[in-house]
Amino acid sequence: MDVVTFRALVVEKTGDRQFLRSVREKSIEDLSAGDLVVQVHYSSLNYKDALSATGHPGVTRQFPHTPGIDAAGEVVSCTNGAFDPGDKVLVTGHDLGMETDGGFGQYIRVPSNWAIKLPVGLTLREAMALGTAGFTAALSVLKLERNGVKPESGDVVVTGATGGVGSMAVSILAAAGYRVVAVTGKEDRHEFLMKCGAAEVVSRDQIVAGAEKALLPERWAGAVEVSGGALLSAVLKSTRYGGTVTCCGMVGSPELPVNVYPFILRGVSLVGIDSVNCPTETRREIWQRLAAQWKPARLEELVAEQTLSGLEPAIQAMLDGSITGRVVVNLLES
Repeated sequence: MDVVTFRALVVEKTGDRQFLRSVREKSIEDLSAGDLVVQVHYSSLNYKDALSATGHPGVTRQFPHTPGIDAAGEVVSCTNGAFDPGDKVLVTGHDLGMETDGGFGQYIRVPSNWAIKLPVGLTLREAMALGTAGFTAALSVLKLERNGVKPESGDVVVTGATGGVGSMAVSILAAAGYRVVAVTGKEDRHEFLMKCGAAEVVSRDQIVAGAEKALLPERWAGAVEVSGGALLSAVLKSTRYGGTVTCCGMVGSPELPVNVYPFILRGVSLVGIDSVNCPTETRREIWQRLAAQWKPARLEELVAEQTLSGLEPAIQAMLDGSITGRVVVNLLES
């Protein structure tokens, strides 16, 4: 390998609950163990990355560390022969960007079974425009589909719809032919959500109104719920008989104040979504769909681009909840 050093965002612990972020030179020898070395062209910014960048112990405990739970680029070397130099691959999930140095560096070294080849129909940049957020949203749609929620079944509601997972869920569902109702507390983002493919936009207050009752009128055939807490409870109580609600986040609350009535009187299914340890074959299926029939129609319009040196304000905006859509990180222009 000719490359000796490269640029990366490095988070260092400087004291008790004190962390310093800077873009600096790293050595290939500094990277985590693995049989696959990838030159990263693009990554993306996720909420988990913002937590890792600020030293959240629930995500990262070992420092210095390079965040970035997504990476897409070209294979430099693979010692077990699973990939050839020059292969275009993407890595999401597993331990990337948590305790393993991640995609906010121009090179990563990981186990080869973490990577999959870039499917035909996606560029490396488009793959990271989707990233873990798009993958999580697509996994939610797959679970709805496998539980019998089809486009003809009725409305599917998406909470937290202006965020990464939410906006991707709205876009993927729309591409798949579903009628999507998007939920947001941001009145100035309705046009954005309609652009994503939402047929209707409603407020959080409309969803939780009357949620102190045991059950609410049946409305949803399915749901992609990213908030947890009161919103998840209200969505469960208003899901139709035999419907399915997927749960993939807790930005509102990790608690679930709900009774058993939606489950035992309406047969509602609550399905948990984990994108970290998803089996490889399911990963391949989802990425193939994202490259084809589930590819958002206006993906480029949902994305902002940053370089490593421009990530700091984006990290703060992510933590503040003021990011709309997706942020792609360009490692070729860092």
